[in-house]
Amino acid sequence: MPNLRFAAKKERRVALVTGGARGIGGATALRIAAEGRDVAIADVLANEGAEMVAKIEAVGQRGLFVKTDVTDEAAVQACVARTVEMFGRLDILVCCAGILGWEKPFFEQPVAQFDRVMRINVYGVYHFHQAAIPHMLNGGWGRCVTITSGARNGSPNQVPYSVSKGAVYSFIGALGNAYCKAGVFVNGVEPGRALTEMVVPRFSPAYIANPPGQAMGRYSDPEEVAEVIEFLCSERNTYTTGSVWSVKGGRG
Repeated sequence: MPNLRFAAKKERRVALVTGGARGIGGATALRIAAEGRDVAIADVLANEGAEMVAKIEAVGQRGLFVKTDVTDEAAVQACVARTVEMFGRLDILVCCAGILGWEKPFFEQPVAQFDRVMRINVYGVYHFHQAAIPHMLNGGWGRCVTITSGARNGSPNQVPYSVSKGAVYSFIGALGNAYCKAGVFVNGVEPGRALTEMVVPRFSPAYIANPPGQAMGRYSDPEEVAEVIEFLCSERNTYTTGSVWSVKGGRG
């Protein structure tokens, strides 16, 4: 580690990744595990979650999968409690669980669809931070990272999703200033389009091979986004909180 005056000693810390069974969440879980952290996965995908635990254990770390509906506050509290029960601590929270929802004009988006997107993308983030941060404050150190999106600036056919990501962006800014003196940093990452299950099925292979308007001429791999998330979750991050880092390959 560089000679950073305010860096904490690197320890075998414990991370919890929501939506960690695949996609950016899965790549992040493995990247954090590679740095010597034990990792709990909170997801609704039981088979993929079990497979991710096996991959975490294959790199020499302890893994845990807890099937969790992020919209259920009691389930979230139970997931965090199970993580602390197994590992004895919780230092890192990465919120990757989220859905795109319908891509339709505003008047074709019923309130039920808006509610579903908000409960997963916003309430889930809220519940997990409320459950996790007290453990970080008790330990005197913590790092939280949540995925937001450029859609927060307004996407006409994704109004619920856009609103949810705008809310997450504001949440990061507000909470990032709340506990930083106590050693708990809250940040976000805005990845643009990464080659995940949320993106690839929506476009043709030709479009994916040469996406219009993308300065680098390609979308990111989830592992490239995970590199930035891992830094923000590490002891090397000594002065970044309340920020959203753009990982868009030069766009926006």
